[in-house]
Amino acid sequence: MKNLIFDMGNVLVKFVPEHLVKRCSLSTEDEKLLLQEVFYSGNWKRHDLGELDEKQLYELSIASLPERLHPAAKEMIYRWSEPLIPIEGMAQLIKEMKEEGRNIYLLSNAGKDQPGYWNKVPGSEYFDGTVVSALEGCIKPDPKIYRILVKRYSLDPAECLFIDDMEANTETAQELGWKTYCFDGDVNKLKNHIRKILEEERNADK
Repeated sequence: MKNLIFDMGNVLVKFVPEHLVKRCSLSTEDEKLLLQEVFYSGNWKRHDLGELDEKQLYELSIASLPERLHPAAKEMIYRWSEPLIPIEGMAQLIKEMKEEGRNIYLLSNAGKDQPGYWNKVPGSEYFDGTVVSALEGCIKPDPKIYRILVKRYSLDPAECLFIDDMEANTETAQELGWKTYCFDGDVNKLKNHIRKILEEERNADK
């Protein structure tokens, strides 16, 4: 296992829309409206596909929102990453894996603005490469984006472990011959899983 491939949202940093809207101090009903029109209408996915930039996403969102929620929609779209909240312990694990000689990559569904905040993600300095959906025009779990990563960085799928919090995304990776781990927020469990794989590989080589 030479390569560790990480998702970003809810693996490296937290991304929970229901938590994000709490920053805006809205009523329960307004929270539901904001969640629906900003995150769950399908436009956020189009943003991750690179079809919409932040301005276009904002304009589409406010078209279906009352004017009182326009400032909150702007806050969610333009400033959701301020601040980024890291998954505790993940940056340290990545550092350890890098120091042991493994290659570290990102495979993330994210907008075109991702490069602007990537260096604020703890542990990002250890990554050897990134593939971001909006910059490629395809999105997990489409097999195409996995193949882009493999081809770009000349990876052998059999030597990759992919860590993602969505089962649909890990299932595609499995079908393409990658080892996978569906992350549940527990970094120690992930670390133990990695150590177990490495120990099994060492024993197989004896």
